[in-house]
Amino acid sequence: MSAAVGARLALTGVAFAFSPGASIFHGLTATMSPGQVWAVTGPSGSGKSTLLSLLAGWEAPTAGGIERTGIGRVGWVFQNPHGQAHRTALDHVVYPLIARGDDRTSASRRALRILGELGLLGRAEHTFAQLSGGEAQRLMLCRAIAAEPDLLLVDEPTAQLDRTNAATVNGVLRSLAGIGAIIVVATHDQDTVAACTHRLTLERATAAPEEAGT
Repeated sequence: MSAAVGARLALTGVAFAFSPGASIFHGLTATMSPGQVWAVTGPSGSGKSTLLSLLAGWEAPTAGGIERTGIGRVGWVFQNPHGQAHRTALDHVVYPLIARGDDRTSASRRALRILGELGLLGRAEHTFAQLSGGEAQRLMLCRAIAAEPDLLLVDEPTAQLDRTNAATVNGVLRSLAGIGAIIVVATHDQDTVAACTHRLTLERATAAPEEAGT
């Protein structure tokens, strides 16, 4: 995976409200660059998923601005995974690789490597319908990695996982910092926060970026 050269997300005074005078957050200012893994934290209802939508360009802020530089491909791993019930786990990861130009043999080889990194190699030939909720969540992360996005948005990646599998996912998120994509993770999990390089909290009215772990 490699983000576009010079990719950047710059948030300046970003606010969002579903109705006038009812902002769920405001004053968000941060600069996100390739190689950074950002944890977006805050209680339920603080706007974590909404902020991901703003970063993706699906919605516009009601105040402030988001400057996107060099952001082409955007990947999103949703909290509730959805896949093709009768397709195998391997198929789900092979598709984006073929779409990017790999032949089936090369795509399968790369897909199996990605599945192995998230502990799913033994489930490669199982259909999506045969996977547990936690396995399906990890599969969607595999598929997003295979698509090589410039910006990868991940919503509560460990919410359905036991501690062992959550640790696997957090390890993968940590490793993504070295391969040139901007990663933004909405999470309640403190272990996930610790796996990130930066943190943006929505717990206060005007949020500021922090180094993770501070």
